[in-house]
Amino acid sequence: MDDIKLAKVENVRMIDRYNTKNPILGTLYLTATHLIFVEPDTNKETWILHMHIASIEKLPLTTTGSPLLIRCKTFLSVTFVIPKDSECHDVYMSLVKLYQPVSINKLYCFNYQPVKDDLPKSAGWDFFKLEHEFKRMRVPNDIWTLCSLNANYELCDTYPRQIYVPQEANTAMLIGSSRFRSKGRLPALTYLHSNKASICRCSQPLSGFSARCLEDEQMLEAIRKTNPNSDYMYVVDTRPRINALANRATGKGYENEAFYENIKFHFLGIENIHVQRTSLQKLVEACEQKTPTMSGFLNALESSGWLKHIRSILDTSSFISNVVDKGVSVVVHCSDGWDRTAQVCSLAALMLDPFYRTIKGFQSLIEKDWLSFGHKFSDRCGHIQTDNREVSPIFTQFLDCTWQLMSQRNDAFEFNERFLLILHDHVHSCQFGTFVGNCEKDRLDLKLTERTFSLWGYMTNHLNEYINPLYKPNVDETIKANLAPQCIKFWRGMYSRFESGVHPREPLGDLLLASKDHCNSLEDHVQHLTKRIASFKNYLSKSAKKLQDVTVTKTNSKETPTTEINDNKYNYDKKLSELSSADDDHPLKPSGISFANLSLSEDADPNGLAEEIDSVAVDWKPMRKVTVCSCSTPFDQFSKKTHCWKCGDVFCERCIDKNIPLPGQDSGRPVPVCRTCFRLVQKISP
Repeated sequence: MDDIKLAKVENVRMIDRYNTKNPILGTLYLTATHLIFVEPDTNKETWILHMHIASIEKLPLTTTGSPLLIRCKTFLSVTFVIPKDSECHDVYMSLVKLYQPVSINKLYCFNYQPVKDDLPKSAGWDFFKLEHEFKRMRVPNDIWTLCSLNANYELCDTYPRQIYVPQEANTAMLIGSSRFRSKGRLPALTYLHSNKASICRCSQPLSGFSARCLEDEQMLEAIRKTNPNSDYMYVVDTRPRINALANRATGKGYENEAFYENIKFHFLGIENIHVQRTSLQKLVEACEQKTPTMSGFLNALESSGWLKHIRSILDTSSFISNVVDKGVSVVVHCSDGWDRTAQVCSLAALMLDPFYRTIKGFQSLIEKDWLSFGHKFSDRCGHIQTDNREVSPIFTQFLDCTWQLMSQRNDAFEFNERFLLILHDHVHSCQFGTFVGNCEKDRLDLKLTERTFSLWGYMTNHLNEYINPLYKPNVDETIKANLAPQCIKFWRGMYSRFESGVHPREPLGDLLLASKDHCNSLEDHVQHLTKRIASFKNYLSKSAKKLQDVTVTKTNSKETPTTEINDNKYNYDKKLSELSSADDDHPLKPSGISFANLSLSEDADPNGLAEEIDSVAVDWKPMRKVTVCSCSTPFDQFSKKTHCWKCGDVFCERCIDKNIPLPGQDSGRPVPVCRTCFRLVQKISP
């Protein structure tokens, strides 16, 4: 809190750029981690995490006060007009120190504590092991083996400790190839397809205009031989050819075709991090037009080049996916092999393998191709004060490309758009240690598994929010991207996320998911009631048999003719009337008979039927009629609305934080309930 000069400012106006005529008056609070604006009339709170701030700008003084423009990495843009210039200066200076720490040890994740204590620090850190992912791909085998030379990061300090290489590759080849490649990033296996074709990744060779390396040539030949189904393979350079030529002047460059046999070379033209950073800045400017016309927005979108870059990445990934699917292996690199290479290798695997299109599989893909193989998250996301030229939206583009594929094949993905948005936000938030650091070695040195929480552990507790209701698990093994220009779309849900009025009130996926959950709840309840009815019938049948036996015994003793009784209702009514008029010591008279006393099993609560029926909401409140949660939190277009399965009312995520089995459901699985219903089911006093 030492960096905070002013903790609270009153009479602050918040100007929404889409509603400049009606600014909202409220109070601005500055905490160690968040900037919070509270509207007193509606109790609506706008929370801005310091780590999400991309830039802060003090605008020229106006008659109403001193404006402070804050742009966020989540694409929120907001202006606060602070009455006094001195107060605005204090807030500005505090935020400048807080939003981009000097030291990585000052990041939010090292101080973050969840509100609830039900998430242990260890949760999620053990979900992924690189060796398990390769074992799923049946590696190691008689062709591919684990290389032990990088156990202490001596071969390449930005690679994982476990790297998989051809069996034929000896120590001399591995060391020689590593020395010949930029940053020591030698060719290593990242994906093995079922047809034995593989995707390997590396960095550019240090070839200059004439240098060659026999060990590197032998290494690529060894990779080619791992695939018996093809007598050649591709080397894909993701850069424009002119960029690769320019790098030759600095002693780097690309492979000389005369030295590498049985290899086909391809340049596929994805621009560098600087072009992508500028492109995103222009995209944000296009989205921030105050009164955009159709032509104005479309022209600004076109001049940003953003969709062109997205298509270029998908095009390269599709090329790799197609040739691997046809049985040809590929080696991929860009300059240093941690930006464009990570994008296209992971997207190609996403197209080829349906496992990566599941929630667990997508997390594994990120762990493997982005975290283990050393994408520079801290530099590219600007986690700490660093060279701004290192910042670039490389991972954002990967998520955008994934969304493009989801839009084209929404039945092929287990997860929804919200899943991608949560990933994007927490890559930048530093709330969890998962994406902190530039490589595996960095994360190990920082002891993140001991000192911070894992994003995967947090997401496990919210999986129901990320399910795509249209997902078909048995969809095609390989999916293909449609690269027609009209099929590459602007991702409104990401870049215009905070614009009210341009989104549907509820995403279609949320409505479908709510309908699916409601049906599941009712089916579960019906299953329970069906079993209850069966037990009642069984009870009545046995009671009637006993009553019939008693009647037969009595009539036989009086030597009167007997009539067989088969009507269960008649037997039940007769039994009740007889027992109610009988003496207290009648052998068949229980302490009390009612439907509530008839239970499914001997262990069940005999008085629980009414409670079981009341524990499941038959009618759920329609989402569209709910604008505010019971806690006074207003719902906007990107809020997740959740139903309580007991009362059927709609709540925000903060109010639905309990899962409990309901007595009236057969499965016994925990389901979401509000806090009031949780206390009722648990019989806890308020």
